[in-house]
Amino acid sequence: MTWSEFYLLCFIVGFALSVLSFLGGAAHIHLPARLHLPFHGAHHAHGMAGRGMAGRGTGHARGGLSWFNAMTIMTFLAWFGGVGYILSTHSRLVALVALTIAAIAGLFAASVVFKFMARIVRVTDAQMLDWDYRIEGTVGTISSPIRGQGTGEMIFEQKGVRKSVGARSEDGQPLPKGTEVAITRYEDGIAYVKKWEEFTS
Repeated sequence: MTWSEFYLLCFIVGFALSVLSFLGGAAHIHLPARLHLPFHGAHHAHGMAGRGMAGRGTGHARGGLSWFNAMTIMTFLAWFGGVGYILSTHSRLVALVALTIAAIAGLFAASVVFKFMARIVRVTDAQMLDWDYRIEGTVGTISSPIRGQGTGEMIFEQKGVRKSVGARSEDGQPLPKGTEVAITRYEDGIAYVKKWEEFTS
């Protein structure tokens, strides 16, 4: 593998994962289950606050965000690969110099993204209280049909932020896509819901 091929591979991986993360998050496009990446939801900066990585030896911002999170890694790969590919194919720099410049470009881009995310996390931590995370009583819409005794997905809005969560019917009955529901309880990451009309009729 040549240097240009290596840089191109890094760029493709970083860029492709960034696009998939965006499509699965900010654009609210529901990807097939096999395409849901470990960092799906990276668009929710607070969700990557690194609570499970808060041990010693890892770099964290004051808000708890790890330096080594999916978004900064993807940014580094994309910029490192892109700059490296351009230098390796359109300049006469020796490989070591090109590698150094590409690494610096990648680190700079990743640091910019990290600072932006850390700022969001600090603002969120300062404003969100424990009761802000409770979703019981929230009204939303079924986005992925719930089969009988099965699990689907619903979307709802909380403090101006659109969110999605796995959902099951409280009475075990199927609920088609588009049904307006209310969350009656939330356990083990699953929201148990009933039709909103049952509360209003």
